[in-house]
Amino acid sequence: MRWQGRRTSRNIEDRRGRRMTGGPAKLGGIGLLAVVLIGAFLGVDVTPFLGGGGMSPAPAPTGPNQIDDSSEEFVAVVLADTEEVWGEIFRNSNLQYMEPKLVLFTGRTSSACGLADAATGPFYCPNDQQVYLDTDFFRIMDTELGARGDFAKAYVVAHEVGHHVQNLLGTLEDSNRLRAQSSQAESNAISVRVELQADCYSGLWARAVQDQFGVLEPGDIEEALNTAARIGDDALQRASRGVVVPDSFTHGTSDQRQRWFAAGYQTGDPQACDTFSARGL
Repeated sequence: MRWQGRRTSRNIEDRRGRRMTGGPAKLGGIGLLAVVLIGAFLGVDVTPFLGGGGMSPAPAPTGPNQIDDSSEEFVAVVLADTEEVWGEIFRNSNLQYMEPKLVLFTGRTSSACGLADAATGPFYCPNDQQVYLDTDFFRIMDTELGARGDFAKAYVVAHEVGHHVQNLLGTLEDSNRLRAQSSQAESNAISVRVELQADCYSGLWARAVQDQFGVLEPGDIEEALNTAARIGDDALQRASRGVVVPDSFTHGTSDQRQRWFAAGYQTGDPQACDTFSARGL
């Protein structure tokens, strides 16, 4: 992905290096490995794992963003591209796109969904409409997940912004209401449709970025598809447990995640991302 020297978003808040007091996020019976392998990767609803007590107030916003390094510049370019793409899509539907803020942090930070640390990975908090990202997660992608390349990382950001789109459209609120009224297995199935739609939205974004800016390079889409394959529930469960439990899936299988990303990329049509009406995923 050709990203150097391009427009950067000003909706970046850089909290890296700031020290937070208070206990770590509450992980319940889920260990760090499970959180990193299953909870962390791309859009899991982490709010059940985010604890309250004892944290200090959120740091004050840093003001106008200053780009400090290549990691921040990269994230700011990708976020700017999401603003361009979703802003136009919303305008074409006579809607207003409210741009999310993306918070970079190291170690731990606070959010309106609770206290987050590096183990929770990238996530979107609908309560404050912000994406949270510890950029060390990119190193984990390279060294532990085998999801390498700039566009693999761009897919992470685009997926989280996809959750913001769902929040603006009321999809998250509707799905959370349904989940609260459902059995655990049914709730997990709804979560899968939420996550696959965010994958589809990220594919749609990739198509629009190429159509509008022509910045994709050979192999970029393959990087995203490789990442989607490596973060499927079946792949992650097999790697961490050695067994696969379909009723516990919350994000979709590797094949499903690849398929829905591809649907968004091939069509460029938000209507093609209606996972909730799809009879088969």
